[in-house]
Amino acid sequence: MDPTPKLRMTTQRQVIMEELRKVKTHPTAGELCQMVRERLPRISLGTVYRNLDILSRSGLIQKIDVAGQEMRFDGDIRDHYHLRCLDCGRVVDVEMELLQGLDEQVAAESGWDIFGHRLEFVGSCGDCRSQRTVN
Repeated sequence: MDPTPKLRMTTQRQVIMEELRKVKTHPTAGELCQMVRERLPRISLGTVYRNLDILSRSGLIQKIDVAGQEMRFDGDIRDHYHLRCLDCGRVVDVEMELLQGLDEQVAAESGWDIFGHRLEFVGSCGDCRSQRTVN
């Protein structure tokens, strides 16, 4: 018997997941709420926040928590890396193979049980870099 309770997939949760998985932009809850309102006009931002929290705790989406920045969400739950612009806050996927052996190396050096890792590269996107050179 499975000890973890099954998540009840409400219409709201289903629509939120579908809209999130349509985009690669890693939207904030507010941005996602605007997208979802195209299909569910009466949904509130609070409802979107609550459902995003439930979906991320259930492992169906990823929450991208960046200190000092608004939380962003990712419908792609496979292990992958991100790039984050320090100027505009945009987050994009890095299309590269995962670094092999990194989890094992950290486990060996730390004595911890490592279950995975998240890697984020930070810098300036091309748009922000261009704006700086124009100004």
